[in-house]
Formats: sequence, structure tokens, C-alpha cells
Amino acid sequence: MVEALTRTLDPAYANEGSYNRLGDIKVPTLVANGYDDIMIPTINSFVLSQKIPNAFLITYPDAGHGFLFQYAELFAQQANSFLDGW
Repeated sequence: MVEALTRTLDPAYANEGSYNRLGDIKVPTLVANGYDDIMIPTINSFVLSQKIPNAFLITYPDAGHGFLFQYAELFAQQANSFLDGW
């Protein structure tokens, strides 16, 4: 475990990491997050959507990690629209 974490944080192994391979994802990708998510910071979703070529980012206002519950109907509509377009 310690070795795995050490390699993850070592820039010498950056090319082996999944972060640097996000650009290899070729399918359209929906990234969704609450605007004030402290468990998965919203900036991470923004960076993820920038790294994936065909990513579409949605952030939900006044929401944290539970945006799916706060905006259940809206998210369902947007996810269905995204899937219909794919």
C-alpha cells in the first residue's frame, strides 16, 4: 500500500498514472458535481472535464456531495438528454 501511494505521488511515474491517461477516453463523458462539494472538490470535476476530450460538465448550485438528491429530477433529465445525444 505504501509503495503504491509513493509511486502515485512521485512525478517520475506520472505517465503510468490514470490522471495522465484521461485524454485517452474517447466516448462522451458526463461529469456532474455539486458546486460546494467538500468530499470531491468541485475543482476536481472541472479539471476532469478539461482532461477528457468529449466531457460535459454540470455543476449544481447550493449543492454539495448530495446534489443527486437535491436535484434528482433535473439530474435525471440532463443525464437522459446526455445519453440520448450519445
